[in-house]
Amino acid sequence: MVMIFTPFERLMAFRYLRARKSESFVSVISAFSFLGIMLGVATLIIVMSVMNGFRAELTGRVLGLNGHMNVVSHTGYIEPFDDWVEKLSAVDGIDIVLPQIEKQALFSVRGASSGVMVRGITQDSFNTKPVLKSSIVQGDMSAFNAGDGVIIGKELARRYALYPGDEIVLLSPQGKASPFGTIPSSRRFKVSAIFDVEMYEYNQGFVFMPLLAAQQFFDLPNAVNTIEIFTTEPQKTNQYIRDVIPILPASMRVYDWRESNGSFFNALQVERNVMFLILTLIILVAAFNIVSSMIMLVKDKSRDIAILRTIGASRRSMLKIFILAGGMIGVAGTAAGTLLGIGFALNIETIRQGLQSLTGTELFSAEIYFLTQLPADVNWMEVVSVVGMALVISLFATLYPAWRAARLDPVEVLRYE
Repeated sequence: MVMIFTPFERLMAFRYLRARKSESFVSVISAFSFLGIMLGVATLIIVMSVMNGFRAELTGRVLGLNGHMNVVSHTGYIEPFDDWVEKLSAVDGIDIVLPQIEKQALFSVRGASSGVMVRGITQDSFNTKPVLKSSIVQGDMSAFNAGDGVIIGKELARRYALYPGDEIVLLSPQGKASPFGTIPSSRRFKVSAIFDVEMYEYNQGFVFMPLLAAQQFFDLPNAVNTIEIFTTEPQKTNQYIRDVIPILPASMRVYDWRESNGSFFNALQVERNVMFLILTLIILVAAFNIVSSMIMLVKDKSRDIAILRTIGASRRSMLKIFILAGGMIGVAGTAAGTLLGIGFALNIETIRQGLQSLTGTELFSAEIYFLTQLPADVNWMEVVSVVGMALVISLFATLYPAWRAARLDPVEVLRYE
């Protein structure tokens, strides 16, 4: 039911919010209630937007760099892979099928070394992925296309001070047997180009190598160990998996991007839900401040209420006056918090860089958060939900004080004055 306020009720509600000098303590509590709701709503919008941005950015980059589905073999290799590429390409909903080799290797430069993931792909496969194709920041594809060059990430290049044209050594754990044990095979490659996909994990731990060179390096002649599949609708991979399973032998299996990154995205969702719950408590605490301030206001204005009741004001009017007085605090705090939260979320990367320059500290480490920039994606439906929740909580916070004001007996109040 819509509550309609008369001019008299609006006048009294505004009058009670403008506290006199003797009522300064009530005014201070009301101000803290306003600030609490404002900060709670703003923080909730900002955190939800950042979590949405993380999920959208990571999902987009993961799907841009990796297949929506992958086919692997329990034997460790797929041969002949051309036949499987043709069979999988014929399945409805499958857009692109790319054979590749993905194995770990030791990356060595001038005596320093670290583990990397080597991904052997063809030139066409590299160009098929827009995220990769547009990520080259130094060098070109000439040495890669010639078969003796590799493409490394920006962080890996920075770590070892590498530039296009420099040589690196890769050591494969699959070596040759000898009387002294297995000797790892090694090979020199030229750095053809340096990429930056704005994901620290890929920029510092991935090396792209021509497929033919990878087959020779990992001793997989005419074979691959993974077939990457891109579908027309990544969110419907469960349906495509059901279509692919019948054509695969028992020695091969298929999994999608949710399975390979499931724990990571689940952790993001759990963190998002927990943050929503914790930050909602800020709004609840602010709502309790509204309850406190309104109860004190009712107690302070009990004589005024009694006089108004005596001259004809109804209990319903008293109820509506104090609901409006407390509700205005909630509405004002929610509106201010919404504007603050949206403005902060839309400019969060600029604000982060400004704070970093001002404090001289790193507020967003790419090594920890995977991304090089702080993302934010404002979901307007979530904003509406947060605003609605804050308004409802604020409204419920006014009901008990307003009920007490309406229940005051003017005879009893004036008798003891």
